[in-house]
Amino acid sequence: MIYAVWLPLVVPLLVPLLTVPVARRGAEQVSPRTAAWALTALALVLAVSSTAALALLALAGALRLPFVAALAHLSPRLLGDGSPATVPAAVLATLVLAALGLGLFHRTRRHLRELRTAQRQLASASSAGDLCVRHDDRPDAYALPGRPGRIVVTTGMLRALGAQEREVLFAHERAHLAGRHHLFLAAAEFAVALHPALRGLRAPLSYALERWADESAARATGDRALTARAVGRAALAARAAGPRPRLSLTATAGPVPRRVTALLNPSAPATRLLPRALAGLLLTCVAVSATAATDAATDLHAGIEVAQGER
Repeated sequence: MIYAVWLPLVVPLLVPLLTVPVARRGAEQVSPRTAAWALTALALVLAVSSTAALALLALAGALRLPFVAALAHLSPRLLGDGSPATVPAAVLATLVLAALGLGLFHRTRRHLRELRTAQRQLASASSAGDLCVRHDDRPDAYALPGRPGRIVVTTGMLRALGAQEREVLFAHERAHLAGRHHLFLAAAEFAVALHPALRGLRAPLSYALERWADESAARATGDRALTARAVGRAALAARAAGPRPRLSLTATAGPVPRRVTALLNPSAPATRLLPRALAGLLLTCVAVSATAATDAATDLHAGIEVAQGER
């Protein structure tokens, strides 16, 4: 059983090395919406699979402890001798799980604190519907998730853009709120907390989300050139922007020149090879990780049933 549990641990460690370059190119070859969903699903599958494998590995060792075996009403002797690496691997898995859990707790608390702080700061801002204008000379604008979600823009950003460009900016941020793009970012943060090697998926996911909002803004305004100009000017103006919550989204984030180029030169994918590679990679990871974890869980469950038979 121990080798079956190790398999889903090895796969997530190696797959990100292949995933990041494929995902970066794949985000340009498929629609931004498809890329965002695929990257988020990939990150979650790898993170959850590896965490489940760690939990199974820890449980396999814990069941050999007399007091745990007594609680589970099983005979440790009937579990067999197992691999010599079972107990050391279980101890290591337990320590890793504890560290990951602690990291996830602190990461979640930090994000919630940032969002609460940002919401409190809006108390002194001028509001009109979902738009909140904050008096600050530093140009900035972002979509702040919450109930309700708000578009936060500073007076500095309003002065930096023309009337039509401001409408583009608002349309972009509204697309983030309507698409609940902060949940994609939160899912990626969750995955990275469980498996730090997955941090390489953050950049292509952020790019896909910004492109998704760019396209929504272009459709809302009916002018791709205006959308590209507004995104570029907003990004140049926001170079001196202040801190904002990590789960907020802004039109000034990511590789803006690439986004502007994509808006000005829309083109259909020249080949289906990369989209198929991205989908194939996702399906392969799901199949291998899920199958290995399921086999390990089934094997462990069968062993527990045998060990409980003597009681």
